[in-house]
Amino acid sequence: MFQLKSFGINHLVVFFIPALLFTVVSCNEPPPELATFDSAASDPKAIAIAEEVIEASGGLENWHKTRYVAWRWLDKRLNVWDKWTGDIRVASKISIVIMNLNTRKGIAWKTGTEITDADELQRALDYGYESWMNDSYWVFMPFKLKDPGVILKYIGEGEIEGSPVDILSVTFKNVGKTPENKYDIYVDKESKLLVWWDYYMDATDETPRFKMPWKNYQRYGDIWLSDDRGLRKHTDLAVFEELPASVFESFERVDLPKLIEQQAL
Repeated sequence: MFQLKSFGINHLVVFFIPALLFTVVSCNEPPPELATFDSAASDPKAIAIAEEVIEASGGLENWHKTRYVAWRWLDKRLNVWDKWTGDIRVASKISIVIMNLNTRKGIAWKTGTEITDADELQRALDYGYESWMNDSYWVFMPFKLKDPGVILKYIGEGEIEGSPVDILSVTFKNVGKTPENKYDIYVDKESKLLVWWDYYMDATDETPRFKMPWKNYQRYGDIWLSDDRGLRKHTDLAVFEELPASVFESFERVDLPKLIEQQAL
């Protein structure tokens, strides 16, 4: 596990994952295709299953067309992400970070007061970026299986809660803060959805650090997402076509349930 220190407060983050890639784009257009997945190091069968997972989750075209996503990671930390511009908002009980993933520039507040000290602001931005890296992988991993630097291997067949699954290993090469991490993911043979994962802090570890289900898939816009990780759940998970500009500008509280309700009208 990794311990983050933000604004003088210790925040426990379960793990970090390789950095996701972004390009700066026009604010009214979805992003272009990103760098190419290198298939040479992966198994053809594993790649084929990963592609089925991506399609079952809505497909990359719908993923790229989805602009705003929001969620509260394990019912703790609020994330709002403009996927087209790279703007994010990461908020805990006492702190808020608003920044851009591409430029790594932004603003931050602690207990309602804007941080102006350059060193403290940089620590806050680092915390915001690394928290978002962690939190987003817990929700959007199915769409990241063919990112650059990902290596997929087919392990074999198994069973999760009585249903047959295919098991893949996911490792990383020369990407992100912790490329030594590994995941075993379990893909339901019928639905083709990711239904379980095991996390290894180091790919050489024999025993996973933890195991968790991916349950309760629901449709959000044109994509399918899971919010249930067993003992804990992501809350306020939502996809938006529009959001107020203040979400990425102001430290004023964002009432996600209200925004979700307004969108449903």
